[in-house]
Amino acid sequence: MAGIESKLLITFLCSVLLIAPLTNAIDVKYCNKKNNYDIKVSGVEINPYPIQRDVETTFTISASTETPISGGSLVIDVSYYWFGVYSETSNLCDKTSCPVTTGDFDISHSQSLPGVTPPGSYTLTMKIKDGNNKELTCITFDFSIGWYAAEQAAIASS
Repeated sequence: MAGIESKLLITFLCSVLLIAPLTNAIDVKYCNKKNNYDIKVSGVEINPYPIQRDVETTFTISASTETPISGGSLVIDVSYYWFGVYSETSNLCDKTSCPVTTGDFDISHSQSLPGVTPPGSYTLTMKIKDGNNKELTCITFDFSIGWYAAEQAAIASS
């Protein structure tokens, strides 16, 4: 009986270890926890995940606002460990439908990472500013690029 229980436990643990890396749970944090931002972010989805080099990746940010937004800018900064490696400012209306009415809305940003993107830990900081440059929200979240994604892409293209 103990042998069967051990085998079931090992099978369960192996299943968890194989499935867990495929989950898409992104831990989103506000840049300033004390700030009461006009835009509240409820989540981030990354597709495909894990992120692969030379494949367009879409970041979808789910958010809500109680104040209509007629326009503004989306500022994205990416750091590799602690070094800034990428920065982009876009028109907010290119990433979501404007004007943004009160309630829930999504912001979508797509990016293809070059094949030379090094593996490791990255931090993305995203700010949304209105037309007067007032910061409406600022979030940050971590993601990683590993060797595994590059190897899988190479195998798939073979």
